[in-house]
Amino acid sequence: MTDGGVTVSPGQVLVFDADDTLWENNVLFERVIDDFLAWLDHPTLDRVAIRAVLDDIERANAAVHGYGSRVFLHSLGECLERLRQRPVTEAERREIQELAVALVEHQVELMPGVADALDELAGRHALLLLTKGDREEQQRKLDASGLLHHFQAAHIVAEKDVDTYRWLTREHGFDPAAGWMIGNSPKSDILPARAAGMNAVFIPNDNTWVLEHDELDPADPGVLHLTAFPDLLKHF
Repeated sequence: MTDGGVTVSPGQVLVFDADDTLWENNVLFERVIDDFLAWLDHPTLDRVAIRAVLDDIERANAAVHGYGSRVFLHSLGECLERLRQRPVTEAERREIQELAVALVEHQVELMPGVADALDELAGRHALLLLTKGDREEQQRKLDASGLLHHFQAAHIVAEKDVDTYRWLTREHGFDPAAGWMIGNSPKSDILPARAAGMNAVFIPNDNTWVLEHDELDPADPGVLHLTAFPDLLKHF
């Protein structure tokens, strides 16, 4: 459903994604990739071709190693090895690590209106947080965000698939039909939540990681499409 006059009754369970829903995240990785491509300066392949190679490597590594900056750095090194057809030197490895310093040192930047919206929503509904990735890395961002007090529970998982959402409904004892997954990723937030019987709210982010893209059914009555986080207050 699109952003119409839908209003949800009180007492729902709202489950929030974190990266690129509550705060900016992937734009930082995109900046590192831009710097990596400029530094690489490949003699024959353009940026689009190199990015395709990197996407394939990231997809394979995510399936085996999960998510986060450490896996990302490994993927950059593997991409360099594949393109130059030789092992990465120590100097090159240090250069890649320096390119990615911002991923660790960057301060959490909340999306506009997130803190105020969560404060109001917490008075009407049960709020949970569900994020995937490296546990230490995600916990650091959660702690730095100043948002944890809004949530009855926060879960960091290795992957967000149908089984994860089924587990979540059992863990917190709520009817999936009374639950709403709120996020920017069709692949990790919307589609698996719907497959588990939950409703979903899709709030797109222009910087969503390409591997999180997927097609949504625009006619699905269980998906609410919004344009900005504070729009949740019109419906919940």
